[in-house]
Amino acid sequence: MSTNHSLSGKTVLVAGGAKNLGGLVSRTVARDGADVIVHYHSDATEPDAEATVEAVQAAGAKAVAVQGDLTRVEEVERLFATAKDRFGGIDVAVNTAGMVLRKPIVETTEDEYDRMADINAKAAYFFIREAGRHLNDNGKVITILTSLLAAFTDGYSTYAGGKAPVEHYARAAAKEFADRGISVNNVAPGPMDTPFFYGQETPERVEFHKSQALGNQLTKIEDIVPLVRFLATDGWWITGQTILANGGYTTR
Repeated sequence: MSTNHSLSGKTVLVAGGAKNLGGLVSRTVARDGADVIVHYHSDATEPDAEATVEAVQAAGAKAVAVQGDLTRVEEVERLFATAKDRFGGIDVAVNTAGMVLRKPIVETTEDEYDRMADINAKAAYFFIREAGRHLNDNGKVITILTSLLAAFTDGYSTYAGGKAPVEHYARAAAKEFADRGISVNNVAPGPMDTPFFYGQETPERVEFHKSQALGNQLTKIEDIVPLVRFLATDGWWITGQTILANGGYTTR
């Protein structure tokens, strides 16, 4: 294996790469010298995607924004094909896309279940599949999951339940892609200090979540990006793993 684990001159595809955690990943790898494909989902997020592209370019790297609904397999295929066409290859694929729902099981509809499964499990599966088909040798695949996978709690059946299979997808892919030197890992943050979290919780529960972690605080995206960067560089020897990063919020 090469001892050069720099991102300089590499190409990084970031699903959900326009804002929040994905946006910071995009901007960070650009400062490390990587070109970036910034995926975004909705028209409402397009301004964020364009701002992130501009930030990547300001850092001296190349960037392109690509819109797509990753619950549609053909859109995942198009995302990777576009990235490969524009930059000639892909070295790192990071999937930060997901959807949070806090709702009791007895109140959850079939449509809600299907939507959560599509976004959190199906999209993640076919993102890994396309990464396996398209990444350069010695590439890296990183999926953002949730530390709720290690929690014994109520309310998040379709969210944590939808994310749970991705652990197994990563294990299988890590074995299947190993002969090409491609690592496949997951990072599982604690409840993150982003708008996605606050929309699902009461102020009292927010305080409880904070109380369970170091420093009485939620997980910051700034504390997760270095792990993603590490797995994409010097952490190449780690594969098939789910790393819980949550200030002690949960463990297993």
